[in-house]
Amino acid sequence: MKKPNLKQQYRVNEQIRGVRDVRIVGDDIESSVVSISKALQMAEQRGVDLVEISPNAEPPVCRLIDYSKFIYQQKKHQKEIKAKQVKVDVKEIRFGPQTDDHDYNFKLKHAQGFLSDGDKVKAYVFFKGRSILFKEQGEVLLLRFAADLEDYGKVEQMPQLEGKRMIMFLAPKKQAGGAKKPQEAEETAEAPVREKKAPQQKARKEYTGPKVEGEDFDD
Repeated sequence: MKKPNLKQQYRVNEQIRGVRDVRIVGDDIESSVVSISKALQMAEQRGVDLVEISPNAEPPVCRLIDYSKFIYQQKKHQKEIKAKQVKVDVKEIRFGPQTDDHDYNFKLKHAQGFLSDGDKVKAYVFFKGRSILFKEQGEVLLLRFAADLEDYGKVEQMPQLEGKRMIMFLAPKKQAGGAKKPQEAEETAEAPVREKKAPQQKARKEYTGPKVEGEDFDD
């Protein structure tokens, strides 16, 4: 359901009906309770509007202010609140069951940076073909990964096998202040996976483009 815009949330001037008295507030105005007709008269004399800001109060609270200025202030306030909200992103890091030390350290460094920035890390081992037989090895690798990141994050979900993937989630120990860009919501840090291949099999370059949900680029 679409939320009403700001102009639909507040009654102004003659739209304020069904009340006998209101409490008026405003710049250089002492808060007081007056009749609705008196409040409208005061707004007209000052060349401003009567804006109902607290309809559920007893009596309702109205502010003497230019309506356009009031809406501008409300929009500005909402933007400031939104800017202060911290958005936690999830970064993906992928391993093979036999990832070598070079690749491991490369991805460990990326994970340290992600967690330091306040992002969560989704680390997983992808089992290709018969490599699913090494699932215990994959679990050991993820637990080692968590131990090496002990100073940066904590395990939010222990390694779990989901289809061809064994997945573990890490959360930052310290949240970074500042909003993240929406387009950075998910990112994969990958180094070339050095797995043993048969001599007659040609090495295939791993896809490193944007991750598409539901699509697997491995055989």
